[in-house]
Amino acid sequence: MKLLASLASPYTRKVRVVLAEKKIECELELVDVNPAENPVNAHNPLGKVPTLVLDDGTALYDSRVIVEFLDARAPINRLIPDETRERVAVRRWEALADGVLDAGLLVRYETLREKRERSKAWTDKQVARIHRGMAAMAKELEGRNWCHGDRYSLADIAVGCCIGWLGFRKPGEVDWEADYAGVARHYRKLMERAAFAETVPQVPK
Repeated sequence: MKLLASLASPYTRKVRVVLAEKKIECELELVDVNPAENPVNAHNPLGKVPTLVLDDGTALYDSRVIVEFLDARAPINRLIPDETRERVAVRRWEALADGVLDAGLLVRYETLREKRERSKAWTDKQVARIHRGMAAMAKELEGRNWCHGDRYSLADIAVGCCIGWLGFRKPGEVDWEADYAGVARHYRKLMERAAFAETVPQVPK
């Protein structure tokens, strides 16, 4: 298998953390998806990372599909529960974390536009989404060791990748360490795991 990836992508990080936790060997190919014509297009019509290319040439995307495939592929360290309600609860956390990331990415993309083309109202709307999402995470993490239930799961991975990217790119100057202490504490705990410590976001070289 080969993972088409960017070290700055939080969604790539999610897949890389799952690969490490599941102890699955996978080739990593770093790609630049900024150009309209890029190496990912041949495998993923959306031209986005992460994209996982299987041994038979089948390509999987996006990160939610990839992590579900990886979790089912290896029986050790299951990260997504089998029971329906438990499974939905974990995927709900993932949807929340990914939604906060989506808003953060929109803020970042807006800052890359010409200043005269930027919309403060649009940016403010996305920043408000980030704050609501972070507040919801902080509230649900109160008194808990893990996002869901009594064990580490994909929920924690998704939240950790979200928080790590917010600290890396700082969209809208959201200060999660100061404003959401419970979330910051959870991230510090996650960073004690090798899978997180070894996959921190990086600016592409």
